[in-house]
Amino acid sequence: MRLYLLIFFLGTMTRLQAQYFPPTTGDQWDTLSPQRFGYCNDRIDSLYRLLDRNNSKAFILLKDGKIVLEKYFDQFTKDSIWYWASAGKTLTAAVVGVLNGQGKLPLTDPSSKYLGAGWTSLSKSREDSITVWHQLTMTTGLDDASATADCTDPACLKYKAPVGKRWAYHNAPYTLLDQVIASASGKTLNQVIYSEFTLSMGLKVLYFKAGDNNVAFSTPRNFARFGVLLLNDGKWVSKQIIPSSYFAAMTASSQNLNPSYGYLTWLNGKDKFMIPQSQFRFNGDCMPGGPSDLIMALGKDGQQIHVVPSQNMVWIRMGEAPDTKNPLVSFDLGAEIWQAINTLNCSNTSVEGDFSISRDAFFPNPAYRGQAISVESGTLTDMMGRIYPFSNGTVPADLRAGVYQLQSKDRVEKLVVLD
Repeated sequence: MRLYLLIFFLGTMTRLQAQYFPPTTGDQWDTLSPQRFGYCNDRIDSLYRLLDRNNSKAFILLKDGKIVLEKYFDQFTKDSIWYWASAGKTLTAAVVGVLNGQGKLPLTDPSSKYLGAGWTSLSKSREDSITVWHQLTMTTGLDDASATADCTDPACLKYKAPVGKRWAYHNAPYTLLDQVIASASGKTLNQVIYSEFTLSMGLKVLYFKAGDNNVAFSTPRNFARFGVLLLNDGKWVSKQIIPSSYFAAMTASSQNLNPSYGYLTWLNGKDKFMIPQSQFRFNGDCMPGGPSDLIMALGKDGQQIHVVPSQNMVWIRMGEAPDTKNPLVSFDLGAEIWQAINTLNCSNTSVEGDFSISRDAFFPNPAYRGQAISVESGTLTDMMGRIYPFSNGTVPADLRAGVYQLQSKDRVEKLVVLD
């Protein structure tokens, strides 16, 4: 036991000693040569082609906090502004953590303490049973019907299930954390970010209202700067910005319904995961190809922050949605980027040329009704858990468009069926 603790301590100290933090002010950011890590120029170019054809605007890869790769597309620059989409949820969770550490926002407090009575259309007892923790973990039990998923009006916030008994990726309860933060701190979300993050670590982010949602905007390097904070367990140089105990809970399975979700943060390396707008539990990693200790902030159209403590690595991607109807764009694009990153080293001869996601070799993904797949028989399970057997080696012609889990004799994979 003592030897294990010594190894863990020495490994942690090595990572922290090697860590670089960009200055709080100014435009300086130290770099490292890709060749230092054995990256081949032709494979870097293949990664950039993958990003370009998927409508990316910016990509940055950091090691030890320093920039190794930085690429912009379509006249985008390091000073261009882009949206975080739901990747901003993780920043909101960090803000809650700061206030929690200051004693201003206990997670066990009922949300009605900060939002007032009648913030939902539930009975008083049911409404009072929803806590700040439930908002952070997507377990409020409120109805996440797609037509009203973003609506924060009380009339839209209806009962669906007992609190804590159903995980559902629901924007409205998350968005209302803005008002919880304001009520608890006496400041707006943007003001808290400025006082607690901008002044301490130079993070420049602004949230703007977009319909019912509140969306974060920043430059790509600020997106990456937040990743460096996550890489260092919420610490910036010598200041612990996000309290250690809160950060540990934020980046661990917050509940058993979807173990791949912490506090508004995605986690790899779990045995199951759920996806937005679905109640089906898929088996395996939510980010195939990514390390098991990977933590992620993911957003619409493929906005992504990936943080790998074991590799002291952060990478970010900003951009428009790839030309696909795939509802799993953030997951599948991230997995495809990981496959390219994993083969950047010249000594890795497993993949050559341009990259495509490895599970495409098992079946067409996305696929079309009536299209041949590479297994003769098995079962297809939709996102609601309904089972569709097949035996002719093709996608059933009467199958609705959507995401399915394809299970054959020895493998389980995801299959996206399009019109």
